Amino acid sequence: MSELTYTIIRLGLLALLWVFVLSLAAVLRRDIYGTRISRRSRRDRRSSPPSPARTPVPAGAAAAGAAAAPPPARAPRRRRDPVSLVVTDGQMAGTSLPFGRQGVLIGRAPECTLVLDDEFASGRHARIFPRAEGWFVEDLGSRNGTTVGGVKITGAVPVESGTVIRIGRTTLELRG
Repeated sequence: MSELTYTIIRLGLLALLWVFVLSLAAVLRRDIYGTRISRRSRRDRRSSPPSPARTPVPAGAAAAGAAAAPPPARAPRRRRDPVSLVVTDGQMAGTSLPFGRQGVLIGRAPECTLVLDDEFASGRHARIFPRAEGWFVEDLGSRNGTTVGGVKITGAVPVESGTVIRIGRTTLELRG
């Protein structure tokens, strides 16, 4: 083979080695610093596009919409149902997490919805989830337990806005 071929192969292997080293550094960084949590400001929420359920219907489409299927019925929101979870005490104080239709998994594991940086929290510590009757908190067999309103829980417990939840050294509050 010619000298040019050897040079091209060497440069290719060198580039491949650098790609490997940089990807290894990225994985180590993610393991050391954990999952990045981004906060949306109120201005970002206002500039987001409207949801399909709240999009206005043009006047001409109202008559044609009579033949279309009606929008799915949503259960009315009860007055004391929480809409967000706020960390009030602990290393992540000030973090707010809005609730959707699905529950929130809380713990130290990266797959959790709210990843706590608390040495007394388990990997999958607790979850907050909706049922037809309202919202519930459940301890997932953690070693240090979960307290709701100062009482240690073992099973699913109903909660409403204003409820204080303590996981390790972190205090959470449900807000409506």
